[in-house]
Amino acid sequence: MRAVIIGASSEALHTIEMAHKHGLTVIALDGNPDAPGLKAADAGFVVDISDEAATIERVRREKADFVLTVPIGRYLTTIGAVNDALGLPGISREMASLCTDKLLFHQRLWEKGLRNCHCYLVEQGKITDSSPVITFPAILKPRFGSGSRGIHFLNSEREMEGALKETGDEAYVLEECITGEEYGVDGAVTKDGFQMILLRKKENTPPPARQAVGYISVQNTDPFWQKVYTYMVQITTHLKLKDCLLHADIIKGDDGPFVIELSARPSGHNLHNLFTPLCTGVDMAEEYIKYRMGLPYGFEPSETRPMMIHYFDMQGTALHVPSEEEVRRIVRTRLAAWECHIKKGEELKPVSDGHSVMGRGYFILEGEDEKVLREDVLKVKKLFLDTAGV
Repeated sequence: MRAVIIGASSEALHTIEMAHKHGLTVIALDGNPDAPGLKAADAGFVVDISDEAATIERVRREKADFVLTVPIGRYLTTIGAVNDALGLPGISREMASLCTDKLLFHQRLWEKGLRNCHCYLVEQGKITDSSPVITFPAILKPRFGSGSRGIHFLNSEREMEGALKETGDEAYVLEECITGEEYGVDGAVTKDGFQMILLRKKENTPPPARQAVGYISVQNTDPFWQKVYTYMVQITTHLKLKDCLLHADIIKGDDGPFVIELSARPSGHNLHNLFTPLCTGVDMAEEYIKYRMGLPYGFEPSETRPMMIHYFDMQGTALHVPSEEEVRRIVRTRLAAWECHIKKGEELKPVSDGHSVMGRGYFILEGEDEKVLREDVLKVKKLFLDTAGV
């Protein structure tokens, strides 16, 4: 069988590996000739994946059986267009559009009471609604993707007026800011319906970016886990999602779960390929491949381990870079994974978005509870700012 991957960044490598494990021939497409996935695949083609017609034609020539989704942004819509044009299983272009267009996503869920906030389109620096109801705090963000970039957290009318002037010709959405703890969801939608693999509590930077710098696994015995599961069943049903992996950002609001965003593809940042499998024993990329191949598959974990992944969000000069052994000696928890690209003497800037932190690396701890995990995270980060080491 032949599988296509559209968007062959380094985050596609795990899916390519799993596809090869199951004997699939992999064809990768990306507009960047240096994309790592082009080299890892059996055949790699440099194609502008924003060009739906060119991408469809390339996939048509390769006679693929299905497309495997990997972490990708706005051009998830190209995958949907390919599936529609060639009659391949998976998400449609309409489904992909709902995931990448924040306004359409809101409108579709608003009509069923699944996203209770006001949300308005902003074009040419102006709110298009003639009589908007604006409450503060509010968030102004690009209509199509952003990766935490271009987001404005607004506390007053004056701040909003200033931010609107900065939007230029790009389309934005302005919506109420729902406050509460933020979570991430890893899941899948198959012929069996929605299945939740992992609920992750986030550790975020302060507004406006609210960039995730850590995640803690949530046990399925937690009452909020069941609320999120029920809510996600409603959302995926109403959006008519089918045959896809997905991830979502959820807020634990006063009225229950509130979805910020959802996308019909796996999560990035070493979550779907590393953290989620370590926590649950479920490799969602591999299980989806098995599902597409007609093999026995399973997305429901038999257990969820108490674990935390943390990225290196420290600020200041890295006076010391610890080794794995140094870290193991000071933590009470188990160091399950360690990848550090920080150099001694490197100046660590404040975290503003994913690009400013993900290249530094990450570490994963397994412990008995959230308190101990958080305490050990602080110990690890302190090592970088201490000349003595351990």
